[in-house]
This record gives sequence, C-alpha cells and structure tokens, in this order.
Amino acid sequence: MFVTYLRRELAGRRKQTAIVAIGMALAIALVIIVNAVSSGVQLAQSTVLASVYGVGTDITVSQTPAAPTEGEAGAGGPANFDFGADAGATADGTTTVSQSRLSVDRGTTAFDATALDTVGGIDNVSAAAATLSLSNTTFDGALPDFSAGTPQTGDDAAGGTPPSGGPDGAGGSSFSVDSFTVLGLDPAAEAVGPLSAVSLTDGRSLETTDAGTNVAVLDADYATTAELVVGDTVAIADTDFTVVGLVTASSADAATASNVYIPLDVAQTLSGLTDQVTDIYVQAASSTDIEQIQADVETALPEATVQTQSDLASSVSGSLSSAADLVKNLGLWLSLIVLAAAFLIAILFTISGVTRRTREFGTLKAIGWSNGRIVRQVAGESLVQGLIGGVGGIAVGLAGILVINLAAPTLTAGAATADPASAMGGPGGSAGGFGQAMVEATTSDIVLQVPVTLSVILIAVGLAVLGGLLAGAIGGWRASRLSPSEALRSIA
Repeated sequence: MFVTYLRRELAGRRKQTAIVAIGMALAIALVIIVNAVSSGVQLAQSTVLASVYGVGTDITVSQTPAAPTEGEAGAGGPANFDFGADAGATADGTTTVSQSRLSVDRGTTAFDATALDTVGGIDNVSAAAATLSLSNTTFDGALPDFSAGTPQTGDDAAGGTPPSGGPDGAGGSSFSVDSFTVLGLDPAAEAVGPLSAVSLTDGRSLETTDAGTNVAVLDADYATTAELVVGDTVAIADTDFTVVGLVTASSADAATASNVYIPLDVAQTLSGLTDQVTDIYVQAASSTDIEQIQADVETALPEATVQTQSDLASSVSGSLSSAADLVKNLGLWLSLIVLAAAFLIAILFTISGVTRRTREFGTLKAIGWSNGRIVRQVAGESLVQGLIGGVGGIAVGLAGILVINLAAPTLTAGAATADPASAMGGPGGSAGGFGQAMVEATTSDIVLQVPVTLSVILIAVGLAVLGGLLAGAIGGWRASRLSPSEALRSIA
C-alpha cells in the first residue's frame, strides 16, 4: 500500500518532483566537485612538499633558530673565513688560498640527538629518523703577496709603491665562493625521511654498512652540474667522499632535499656537531594519531618546533596556493550556500504540496490513517525525491570531475627553502653575497588531477538522504496537523 500510494503521488506531481530533484542534484554535484578539487589540491601540495618533508613522513621536529651572538659564525650568522699570515701558497707574487667550511644550514639550529629517543618512545610512533642539515662552503682566492713589501703609513702612504702580483699582475685579487647542501642521515632509516622521497637512478643508495665511511649519494641534477658520476669523488670539508649513487625526486614536479647525502655519524664528526641533529622525521601508526603525537612531542620537547604536513602546506606559493585558498574559502562557502538553498527549496515545495493536499490528508485521517502514517508517507515521498536528486548529483559531479581531469589544468607551485649558495654569493660569486640571508623558492608545474573517492560518493548519498528526510519531516509534521473537519469543509 505504501509503495503503491508513493508511486502514484510522485507520478501525479512530476513537475514538483523534477524541480526538487534538479535543485538537489545541482547542489550535491557542486559539493562533490568542490570536495574532489580540494583533495586534488592537497595531493598537489603533498607532491611539492615531498622533497622537504619526505614520503611517509607525518611530522617533522626541529629547533627554533636562535639569534646569532655578535661575531658568531653559523647558526644563521655570517660565514667567516679566517686566514693566517702563512695561509695559502705564494708563487710569483700571488698568494692562492682555499678553505672549506661545513656548518649548519642558515636559519637552522642543531640540538641534542637524544631527542630522537624521546620522540621514538611516544605512543603510536611507528618510525622516527634524525638528520643533520649542513652546507659545505668553499672559498678559493688569489691575492697579491702583501708580505713582499713594507706597508706605507702616514704621509708616505700616498707616495708608496702599490702592491704587485695577484692574478692580474697589478695587485688585484680574485676569489670565488662555491656552496652546496649536505644532509647527514642514518643509512638504516630508509622508511621515513628525505631518502624515502627519492628514486635511485644510478649506483646504490646508502646502506647500513656505510655508517662511519666516506661515501655519498648525490642528487642527479647536482651531479650533472658538477660533472660527477658514480665512482668519482666529491670534496666535503676538505675530505674526499666516493660517489656511490645518484637519486632524483620520485615526482617530476618536486626536487630532492639536498645536493649530497652522507652517513649521519660522518656528518657530525666533520662538522664538529657530535651527537647533534637538526631535524627528526616521524611516521605515525595511523593518520588519526597525528594530532596526538604532535601534542605529545610538544609536551616532551617544549623548545622544539613540531610541524605536520598541513602546517607546512602554508609554505606552498604560486597559483597552487591561490587555488587552495579559493577552494577553502569561496568553494566551501558557495557549496554550503547552494546546498542550503536546495534544502530550502525542497522544504518549501513539500509544504506547498501538503497545503494543496488538504482535502486528501483530511480524508485519509477521516478513514483512519494515523498521524504517524501520514508523516511516514510524506517523508517517504521527499526521501525518494532527494535520492533521485542524489543520483543525478553524483552523475553531474562525476562528469564535472572528468572534465577537469581531461582539461588537466596546470598550476605553478613553489616551496620556499633556504639557499646557502645564494647567501654566500653563489658559485663563483663575489663578496657582496656575504651575510645576506636569501631564500629560494623552487618553482614547479603541477598538473591538477582530481581524484574520485568513496568518501565523496558517500557524502553525496548522505546529503541526498538528509535533504529528503528534512523536507519530509517538516512537510509531514504540517500534514499531521490537518484535521478531518478541514477536509469536510473544503468539500462543502
């Protein structure tokens, strides 16, 4: 009886059913597309952050950089190269000097490695690994031999003999500063951290047996620039390292975290930072544990900076950032407004239909229908209208997602990272670069791919059911308040 009456009523009011279903379908389709695009933007952000964050990494722990004290080198301060009177080699009036420094990256602070044990002991931490982020800076210069003559002072200085020698033979000087990044990491920790976000292109990766040995893995792009291949040597802090492998980012739209990777214990020894690290990468047992782990780490290490991937997403710039803001602000509110409007239309049409059916419902009550049965009948009709709209909304939403994926819009994105080479004047740079903290944003193009997930479909079905039940409940309540006498008066 219920199904027969329901089918007859919906067929008799096709126009109302179509309007309610279409309104619901458009609202649900918009919600599906906005949620899917939001997921696509998040995946794109994850791709951009993979090089600095690490695939499989949920949380990073670092130390807030301290302001350098006066005259302090490192810890974000100016890089100093000190040469004694006997430094370098002198020939033909020219002194050639060379010096390398291996220090903590600009804007980074090293802290005690025991923090790794603290983090590893926190509940729901499945893996944790520490790294030491360094910069190797080499100064090469040719200067005139000032020791060959007596410095002029006072009035004699104006008439003194200028120094000779130097690279130009006229007392001039020339120097260059070359810098590249070095990352010390535990060769045994491959499941989490920067090396988990790369692909091996030649040779091999770091292995557990490499601890304490002078071996290195190079970023493939850096190796090409430096003209290095597997089997060559690269000098780090005046120490030769054998290149055993080349890696590249797993995604073509990302970059690797460092130019050179070496064993953590070797990096600590060469830099003089024994038992020190700069970052800890943490993998949670489940995505639902991330907030709990973040809170526990902040409690256990109050001076540490604890960041999740959602925190780091704010560092993504370019049109990808604009798209994320658009989806987050305009898209979300627009979908909510349209959804609310669709629900309101369904409610108004249901109430209007109930009002026009006063004679019908009054008669049904007169022949014995209870208020509950009338409410269930109206709610059932509205629920079917909502489900019809839900099916249409899913179809339209999936079609919209397909159009977006076929169009494959390209977004530009960049993740700001410290650039020690720029801060030092760059390879072959000049003295003007000293002490200038510069930031480089590596820009890449990301093809936006909008995924279709089960959760989006379930949201659509849930909204369709909710809209139908809401309209049916209000319309049914209105119908249940009708009395048989009203029907009799309308007949008369």
